[in-house]
Amino acid sequence: MTINRYEHLKRYQEIIAVFAGHGFSAFIDQLGLLRYLKIKKRIIRTETENKYAKLSIGERLRLALEELGPTFIKLGQVISTRPDLFSKEIINELEKLQDAVQPLSFTDIRPVIENEFDDKLENIYSEFTEKPLAAASIAQVHLARLNSGKQVVVKVQRPGIERLIDLDLKILKDLANFIDNHTQYGKLYDFSKMVKEFENTLKNELDFRVEGENAETFQINFSSDKDISVPSISWIHTTRRVLTMDYIDGIRLSDFDALEKAGIDRKLIAKKLAASIFNQILRDGFFHGDPHPGNIMVLPDNTIVFLDLGMVGKLSEERKLQFLRILIGIASKNSKLIIEALMELNALSTRINTNKLEKEFDAIRNNYFAHELNKIKIGELLNEIFRIAFSYKIMLPPEFTMLAKSLITMEGLVERLDPQLSVLEIAEPIAKKLAFAALSPEYFAKVLFKGITDYSSLIKKLPDFILSLIKKIEDEDFTLYFKIQDIEKIMRKIDRISHRISFSIILLAVSIIIAGIIIGSGMSAHTGAEVYQLNIVLLKIGLVVAGIITISLIISVFRSGNF
Repeated sequence: MTINRYEHLKRYQEIIAVFAGHGFSAFIDQLGLLRYLKIKKRIIRTETENKYAKLSIGERLRLALEELGPTFIKLGQVISTRPDLFSKEIINELEKLQDAVQPLSFTDIRPVIENEFDDKLENIYSEFTEKPLAAASIAQVHLARLNSGKQVVVKVQRPGIERLIDLDLKILKDLANFIDNHTQYGKLYDFSKMVKEFENTLKNELDFRVEGENAETFQINFSSDKDISVPSISWIHTTRRVLTMDYIDGIRLSDFDALEKAGIDRKLIAKKLAASIFNQILRDGFFHGDPHPGNIMVLPDNTIVFLDLGMVGKLSEERKLQFLRILIGIASKNSKLIIEALMELNALSTRINTNKLEKEFDAIRNNYFAHELNKIKIGELLNEIFRIAFSYKIMLPPEFTMLAKSLITMEGLVERLDPQLSVLEIAEPIAKKLAFAALSPEYFAKVLFKGITDYSSLIKKLPDFILSLIKKIEDEDFTLYFKIQDIEKIMRKIDRISHRISFSIILLAVSIIIAGIIIGSGMSAHTGAEVYQLNIVLLKIGLVVAGIITISLIISVFRSGNF
């Protein structure tokens, strides 16, 4: 696959101009993009580049991504979950990325709603507030009322945004492929795979029905949790580009003054929030991917309501157990347990020195646990562990990096609500409870049942497989292939050994013959000159023959290159 430079040339020029203008022209030259795309250097705005010269790399990168729009803002948010790939300074800056934009006029939004429902707006909602409550790069939110009288919030996708994002995704895929195949960076990282994962995440966010399904999953998971909730979805008023949900009359956690005036118990909210996030991760394997204060509301009765459910993380049962072991390893200061959990990810590309890795984890662990318990940040500690794991070629699944990002965001918010609260103290009993649950008969029964269903499927397919195999054997259409890894290397070693053995045996045989002739000559010296002369002749002939055999063998071996 080559870069589609002609079809998307204008957008390529815009992207390169923005990055170059923010001080990345040397990096662009190093990659060779201008030469490959046949773009002239005049698109680089030198005066703009000088404007940002005093800013850090992270600041310049953040400003460039914000200027390029929604796709790149979302890309920056995803990059901020990869401390294994980017420096802490860059991560900290990207966490500040703002997704707030100027709202579109009501005349632009109205056609989107009417096209989605193929009906007049007045027939869908009895009231619709033209001024939006909030506006982001992908959608904006309006207050409305259903014909039933229920007050709701309507999230409407910005017109044309899918087309722009689709174009940017194509360009990102092209660029990732170029970097993977033409640069040294591509040999270290699989950028094409990263962009594919990013594409899946972004396309899920563009389909508001996915967010609605996420809300319903959270409702089921929170059914046993007191005072934790999400808005209900009105499905008959929801489509791919329009999402209608209950209006929540609460206080956003970002509004600390309002929380104080309402008499909200901030310490209680901090405990509930931390416990909820750990339950989402460890118990449910389905967690909020971006629990920042603007996405969380508090009701007067101290109920926490999670909003903006488009970005979620998902963990399989296996991944949950692996993270549980990592968490228990952190809490119990057991580096071996952490390493074992990481190795179970089945992502080791090379053999590693586990003793050295364990010492590095010990050093990090001791550094963090030297602080007071309430100062220990699990999210940051996980990022350090993941960073070191990556340096040992342990490729982490993307859900683990989102997990760490979610924990860091939550911990920052908890610290503001209650600086004395130890998140680790909240996590430890939850982890232990779930660890014991994993040893329960119910869990084993669940695993056994899953195994039975898998084996029953295999047993059903087995007769057909055996019949097919027998038929192939009867028709003499059956060939069995074995492949031994590095067979050529092994054969060369065998040849080398056999040649050395042959060489040694022949030299030994010649030596024995010559020794015999010499001994015979010595013993027959008194029998007469004729016999003695004969032995001397035989000795000379033997030496010549031995020399010829030896030289021939040496030439043969060295020609084969297997000595």
